[in-house]
Amino acid sequence: MFRRVLIANRGEIAVRIIRACRELEIETVAVYSVADRDALHVQLATRAVCIGPARAAESYLNQAAILTAAVETGCDAVHPGYGFLSENPDFADLCAKCGLKFIGPSGDVIRQMGSKAAAKALMRRSGVPVVPGSEGAVDLEEARRVADEVGYPVLVKASAGGGGRGMRRVDRPEDLPALFQAAQSEAVACFGNGELYVEKLILHPRHIEFQILADSQGNVIHLGERDCSIQRKNQKLIEESPSRALTPQLREEMGQAAVRAARAAHYESAGTIEFVLDEDRRFYFIEMNTRIQVEHPVTEFVTGLDLMREQLRIAAGLPLSVGQEEVRLSGCAMECRINAEDPREGFRPSPGRVEFLHLPGGPGVRVDTALFGGYQMPPYYDSLCAKVVVWAPTRLEAVRRMRRALEELMIQGMVTTAELCHLILYQPDFVKGQYHTGFLEENLETLMAWDCGTEG
Repeated sequence: MFRRVLIANRGEIAVRIIRACRELEIETVAVYSVADRDALHVQLATRAVCIGPARAAESYLNQAAILTAAVETGCDAVHPGYGFLSENPDFADLCAKCGLKFIGPSGDVIRQMGSKAAAKALMRRSGVPVVPGSEGAVDLEEARRVADEVGYPVLVKASAGGGGRGMRRVDRPEDLPALFQAAQSEAVACFGNGELYVEKLILHPRHIEFQILADSQGNVIHLGERDCSIQRKNQKLIEESPSRALTPQLREEMGQAAVRAARAAHYESAGTIEFVLDEDRRFYFIEMNTRIQVEHPVTEFVTGLDLMREQLRIAAGLPLSVGQEEVRLSGCAMECRINAEDPREGFRPSPGRVEFLHLPGGPGVRVDTALFGGYQMPPYYDSLCAKVVVWAPTRLEAVRRMRRALEELMIQGMVTTAELCHLILYQPDFVKGQYHTGFLEENLETLMAWDCGTEG
């Protein structure tokens, strides 16, 4: 096992990694920007190194500064968390060149799966269903041909994209040129890569992802699914497991496809295979996330496995602690992302100083956060400030438990999405588990018109 790990991240995920390392008796080195000098991960780590100014480009994305800190503090490995450099293949390669274990897949695997067009081609060859569309990156003329072939509406998507950036919905042929150019410009600005591909838009889909684990001995397992369909502009807000949309047979079929996908990529680490599920319960591969996910606690609750521990074990060359036959899904887990955003003001970012903080507790409740009383949340980074996660024997009990947990949550000093999450938990279609990725867009105005004291 590793002796010392540098955490190339911040916020709640950095705190989560520190906790896992501490339980494995691994020393941790935190890196931080000037804006994060007083952050919780800095206080909890064994050591901390300032790597630059507030802007992420000069600190958390500064590969040279991070690697220098890792080498000078005698680290064995680097854990990237999610976001920032977690899916940067060049950073993974540089870690290896510096004699540091990158806790994640190799740079070559990240590079291959980071290209959505290349990933889809690999899935086709491996017998994993993919959304109909182009077989690789296309120019405008090829995009016209593919769109005419699969039928409108279509999505024009950045090959190197993520988080909904570099993506445009096209409903009519005459709209394609302008939207293609807009997607390409955004892709270049966000990812430095203007390659686009085209795929059929699946209307009213569920977004279902399967958690996989793969070690260096060739063992690959899946840990069931998470339903991530409650989202805004492709940014997830509420996740749950199991999904109400899946039958046991469909779950098994999708799980086997996820394992096939991971094997085809020669994957090693924790990762997710993401699918869309159409109204006829046909599923299609859309992408692979080559990192730990924000919503990994959902899977931890229903399986009883510590995914961060497994990820560290895999990186250290150890085999998986369980086989597929030992994985048991129990009860229902649900996560609400609490973002420092104001839904009533177009989700305007609203970071501020935490004047008062009370976190919910009790049976089956977990909160992952880096907040504390008096903490000044910087405006430079992601707006996620906490994740409230619950487990219960049944879905209805989980919904009720999450309502109670959100009612206990108090974060004074900033506006958050907690109220919106609470309102969603009373919406009839959500309570029945009958929703799709367009749920929030279709219901936001109604939800925001409800009184905070909604009964139900």
